[in-house]
Amino acid sequence: MRHYRWMALTGGIGIAAALWLYAAKSDGMNVITGPKAFTNTASLSPGLARKITAQDLPQPQRPTVGGVFGMIGAGFRGGAKRPENAIPKAPAGFKVDLFVAGGLTIPRQMRRAPNSDIFLADTGAGTVRIFRGITADGKPRESSVYASLPGAFGINFYPPGPNPQWVYVTNTTTLVRYAYKNGDLKATAEPEKLVDGLPSGGHSTRDIVFSKDGKSLFLAVGSGSNNNDNAAEFHRANILEYTPEGKFVGIYASGIRNPVGLAIHPETGELWTSINERDNLGDNLVPDYVTHVARGGFYGWPWFYIGGHQDPAHAGKHPELKDKVIVPDVLIQAHSASLGMTFYDGQMFPAEYSGDAFAAEHGSWNHSQGAGREVIRIPLEKGRASGVYEDFLTGFTTDGKAWGRPVGVAVAEDGSLLVTDDGARVIWRVSYTGK
Repeated sequence: MRHYRWMALTGGIGIAAALWLYAAKSDGMNVITGPKAFTNTASLSPGLARKITAQDLPQPQRPTVGGVFGMIGAGFRGGAKRPENAIPKAPAGFKVDLFVAGGLTIPRQMRRAPNSDIFLADTGAGTVRIFRGITADGKPRESSVYASLPGAFGINFYPPGPNPQWVYVTNTTTLVRYAYKNGDLKATAEPEKLVDGLPSGGHSTRDIVFSKDGKSLFLAVGSGSNNNDNAAEFHRANILEYTPEGKFVGIYASGIRNPVGLAIHPETGELWTSINERDNLGDNLVPDYVTHVARGGFYGWPWFYIGGHQDPAHAGKHPELKDKVIVPDVLIQAHSASLGMTFYDGQMFPAEYSGDAFAAEHGSWNHSQGAGREVIRIPLEKGRASGVYEDFLTGFTTDGKAWGRPVGVAVAEDGSLLVTDDGARVIWRVSYTGK
């Protein structure tokens, strides 16, 4: 059982003091709460935890783009080159190395196959790649291009369990599957097209997961806009449900602006998602979030956000929906751009990490000082979140210039955590050394 000691930082207490207080407590985790829980990229630090609640949200305002953002310019938009030897930072006891240092174009979603091969969607190259095994110095033993699909993103294996027969892959408009058996390094036949004509434009990622019983395929489709409610948003800002054969079942959950990452909790079987919320309401609105997803659940977009908070662009619309908006499990700093997620099922990390969620925060332009650019850890207890999240992997900036943008996270066969970075165009490996 985890124990949390809640800490509201007020007045002039800054990040250094917060870190000292965190380190001074040996019997639990100190968590920054209230208005001080809001943050920016420069203030991220491994091991620093925070909890944002619906009651903490400020009033909507127009963003002010300037200050630190103005100084770093294109760095927070993804334009800075990674300085030689620049490495992200992890908590004490963890070590960060390059798993794949070159040959990638835009590495994005990543999944571990049942036989422990790591499948990667190199979206920029339009390929699905495989990395097999880990050498003594933390590099893949083998690599191969499994298949080509323009704009590939989502990857998953069917049926669930140790012996899948298919690899499913998505791009923005299409869902296909490849015949597969454990150990295949290349596709053995042309793909079978199951779904075509998914909504295009706007948010382009289409992640996929299967229910634990294998009866349902869940497919994430983000909105085509910031907060429009016109006909162009039909079957968007939704998680859609299909049969494994590609037959449309219905909308599993709605009002989810951009559900980039999907995952199934290994014990509860619940569907989880990692969300990009809307822009242009201020530095601290609207929080991105990671949450389990209720069947038939409505999460507010575009009329409401984080419960019954109404988007000012839609004032007075749909009052009948206000009380139906679900408040997500874990609210994350607005404009962090939460992407891929996974649950830790390895044995390498300390026992308290077992079953926790990890999510990649890609970073956004819509924050005056920059937000995101980290991997977060979400402590879970029997599959339930308390609302706390912790900075885990940070340091994707150097001298005020941001060079890294984490996207996908996966647990390798040895229990290390792999992280794709489409800013530096590499894959990072986080291992636990205990030193």
